Amino acid sequence: MRDIVILRSLLYFVMAGLCEIGGGYLVWLWVRESKSGWLALGGVLLLTAYGFVATLQPANFGRAYAAYGGIFIILSIIWGWKVDNVIPDRMDWLGGTIALAGVLVIMYAPRT
Repeated sequence: MRDIVILRSLLYFVMAGLCEIGGGYLVWLWVRESKSGWLALGGVLLLTAYGFVATLQPANFGRAYAAYGGIFIILSIIWGWKVDNVIPDRMDWLGGTIALAGVLVIMYAPRT
C-alpha cells in the first residue's frame, strides 16, 4: 500500500512540475519572445492547474512544497535540455541529484 502512495505522490509532483514549468514557459514566450497572447492564456491556465494538482499530495503543505522544490529542479534541468536544447553538465546533474535526495528524505523517509 505504501508503494502505491509513494508512486501516486511522485506522479503528482511530476504533473505539478509540468504544469508550473510549462505554464511559466508559455508566459515567457509571450513576454520575452513576443509570441501570441494565446500562449499567455494557456500559461495562466497551466499555472492555475499547478495550484490544484499540488494540493493532491498526501503530506502537509510545508513538507509537500519543500520537497516539490527538488522535483522542480530536476524537471527544469530536463526541460532546458529537451525543450531549449541546453545540455546539462555534471554540476547540473550533481545538484539535481542532491535535490532529489532531499525530496526522498523529506517526503518518504520513515518517521518515528
